[in-house]
Amino acid sequence: MVQLSFKNRIALNYIITTGLLILVVFSVIYSIVKHTVYNHIDEKIKVEIQNHQEEIKEVDGKVILIDEEEWNEREHNTVDVNPVFVEFLDVNKKIIEKAPNLKTQTLKFNDSVEDFELFDTKMGDHAIRQIQVPLYLKSKQIGYVIVAMSLADSKMVLNNLFDIMSLSFLGILLLLFFIARFFAGRSIKPINAIINTSKIITKDNLKTRIPLPKTRDELYTLSKTINNLLNRIEDAIEREKQFTSDASHELRTPLTVIKGTLEVLIRKPRDNKEYEEKINYCIKEVDHLNMLVDQLLLMARFENQKKNIITESVYLNAVILDVLKLNSEKIKNQNIAIKFDAQEDYYIQSDNFLVITILRNIISNAIKYTNNQGEVNILLSKESEKIICKISDNGIGIEKHDLEAIFNPFFRSNSTDHPEIKGTGLGLSIVKRITELLHIKFKIDSQIGVGTTVVLSFNDNMKSL
Repeated sequence: MVQLSFKNRIALNYIITTGLLILVVFSVIYSIVKHTVYNHIDEKIKVEIQNHQEEIKEVDGKVILIDEEEWNEREHNTVDVNPVFVEFLDVNKKIIEKAPNLKTQTLKFNDSVEDFELFDTKMGDHAIRQIQVPLYLKSKQIGYVIVAMSLADSKMVLNNLFDIMSLSFLGILLLLFFIARFFAGRSIKPINAIINTSKIITKDNLKTRIPLPKTRDELYTLSKTINNLLNRIEDAIEREKQFTSDASHELRTPLTVIKGTLEVLIRKPRDNKEYEEKINYCIKEVDHLNMLVDQLLLMARFENQKKNIITESVYLNAVILDVLKLNSEKIKNQNIAIKFDAQEDYYIQSDNFLVITILRNIISNAIKYTNNQGEVNILLSKESEKIICKISDNGIGIEKHDLEAIFNPFFRSNSTDHPEIKGTGLGLSIVKRITELLHIKFKIDSQIGVGTTVVLSFNDNMKSL
C-alpha cells in the first residue's frame, strides 16, 4: 500500500471534506432546477386540462369536444416548439379525437395511474409528461382526455446541467488538491524545522533547541514541549556525568589511601603493633568502600524501582528499635541520650526494606552529627489520617543555604569543618528518592549549632503504592 506524505494526507482530507460539501451543493442545485422545470411543465399541462374541460359542450344534441381553432393552434399542430399533445377517449378508452401533431402516434391510457396524477412515460422513443382526466357533461362521464408534453428539451437541459456539474466537480477537486497541497506545505514548514533540528541533536550535542514559531498555536506548544524535554534530558545527562565523576572520585579516594598505607608497610619491617594499627586503618577504609558501593548499587536500583516494590505490613516501632540497636555501639561511644516515644503500635502497608533504609539513614545521621553527650529524640504519633515520625537532634546542624543541596549525591554540608565525621554524601539523596517512590512526605529543618529535625509523614495503612 502506497504511503502518502503528511502534506498529501492533509490535502486529501481537505478535498474529501470540501468535495462532499460541493457534491451536496451541486445536488441541491440540480434538484431545484429539475423541480422548477417539471413544475413549469406540470402547470402548463394543468392549464390545458382546465381549458379542454371548459370547451366541452353540446350543440343540437351533438357533443363538441374541441373547437377547430384550438386544433389549429401551433402547440397542437406542431411537434418542434413546446408541443402539447391532446387525445380524447370514450368511456371504453377508445380514441375518438386527437391533436393533429400526434399524426400516426397515440397516447396510451395507463390503468395503474390515478386520475389527475402527473407521471413520466414514453410515446414511441420520446419521453413525455402525461396526465389523464375523466370528462363529464351534465354530471355524466362521457370519456377521458389525455394531455402530454414533450420532455425532450427539459431532459436536454438537465443532462447538460449534470454533465457540466460533473466536469466542474472533477476540475474543482483537482484544483483544490493542488491548492490544499500548496498551503499544507507552507503549514508544515515548522514541522520540517522540528525534524531537521531533531536530526542534529545527539547525546554529544544537546544544546540545540527547536526555534519557536511566531504564532502561538499547536506547533508552538509542540516545539516548546520538545525543548522542555530536551532541557530535562540535558539536565539528566549532566547529573549522570557529574554522578559518575563524583562516584569515581569517591571510590578512588579510599583505594588510594589503602594503597598508600600498604606501600608504607612494605618499605621496611615494622613491629606488630604498627602492623596492626595500619591494617585496622585499611579495614576501616575497606568498610567505608563497601558502604559506598552498597549505596551506589542502592541508588542504581531506584531507577526503575516501582515495579519491584513489595508491599507488606511494616511495624514502625520495631523498625526504629532495630535501627537503634544497629547503632548501639556509636550511641554508647558518644554517650548520646536516646528518647523514643511511641503512643501506641503503628503499622503501615509499604516496602519493609525501603522503610528500614529510610529510617536507618536518618537515625544514623542524627547520631553521627550529634555531639558527644548530646540527645536524639524520636517520636511516633498520629495526626488525622497520617502517622508522623519525628526525629530530632541537638547536633552541629546544617547551613540554611545547604538545605536544598544536601539531597544531591555526594554533597556533604560542613565537611571541611568536621573532617573527622566520615560519610559518602549519598544517605539523604537515597532517602529523598525512596520517599518519593513510596509517596512519603519528607521534611527537614536545621539550624547551625542548634540541631536538625526530620519529619516523615506516612499514610495510615498505606496501600497506594
